[in-house]
Amino acid sequence: MSEFLTAALYKFVDLPDFSELRDRLFDFCQPRQIKGTLLLAHEGINGTVAGPEDSVRQLLALLRSDPRLAHLEHKESWSQHEPFYRLKVKLRKEIVTLGVEGIDPNRMAGRYVKPEQWNELIAQPEVVLIDTRNDYEFQVGTFTGAVNPQTQSFSQLPQWVEAQMQPGGLLAEKDGKKPKVAMFCTGGIRCEKSTAFMRTRGFEEVFHLEGGILKYLEQVPQSDSTWQGECFVFDERVAVGHDLKPGHFELCRSCRHPLSAQDKASALYEAGVSCPRCHDSLSAEQRRSFAERQRQIALARARNERHIGVPRGRKVIPPDAASPQAEASEPPAT
Repeated sequence: MSEFLTAALYKFVDLPDFSELRDRLFDFCQPRQIKGTLLLAHEGINGTVAGPEDSVRQLLALLRSDPRLAHLEHKESWSQHEPFYRLKVKLRKEIVTLGVEGIDPNRMAGRYVKPEQWNELIAQPEVVLIDTRNDYEFQVGTFTGAVNPQTQSFSQLPQWVEAQMQPGGLLAEKDGKKPKVAMFCTGGIRCEKSTAFMRTRGFEEVFHLEGGILKYLEQVPQSDSTWQGECFVFDERVAVGHDLKPGHFELCRSCRHPLSAQDKASALYEAGVSCPRCHDSLSAEQRRSFAERQRQIALARARNERHIGVPRGRKVIPPDAASPQAEASEPPAT
């Protein structure tokens, strides 16, 4: 058994006292060596944390001891190395930022589709399959036939939807009827909000993958899978494949975007300093700073120590990309 248990969790629930929970959760997690990020808002909780198994299970029990979170669900995976290096408990206006007022996933979310039934749904020719994640996540992997809205943050999705609802768009009415839509994300949280938003825009047949991509990769055999590539996750594993096995991507320590073998072969790639995505945007001062950080990392590794600055860099991945499952500096929407 691997040493560290990672738990990705979220729940939309009315938490008017959310600000009072921050210190309690931080003080509970810190002495138990739990690290990662928890986001708290009036609308609920979202997070991805990791630590010793007993500690993480104690945290889950504490959360579920609150009647409002009694039915909190989580996804778990194992790692031989710490997926996170710090603990953050943050207060937010939204636990995943869509930026549209009046969206209540508890009342308005689309219909759940279990992983084992997902292939049958998306094989229907009339279904518009939408990847609600951001462009850099889509590039790492997605479902065959999925549409890429090419967003840089989740809050850009409503604008894309509005544009596609215009005549000639993917979501335009045909014969007076809006199309059937299937949406998916890393762990489910972004789909809760995006499908609720779709329903406010008059879409009646809106579906989303229960448990997200992570649950699909865990439960659906690779031989039956329509998933192509890997799934970006917001921790030091970077990406996972079927059975949630660690993938083949690494993080650029400057811009925090995933790096493929092709990216690392580029002349614009310098370990710990730059990649093809961020090379041209770095100042001379930033290059010197990142190069020195990389030198310190190398020295720490030579001494068989951990350099605590490893996960830091220019945070260009938006917080709402966070999914608990996991999002870098914020949890993904797992």
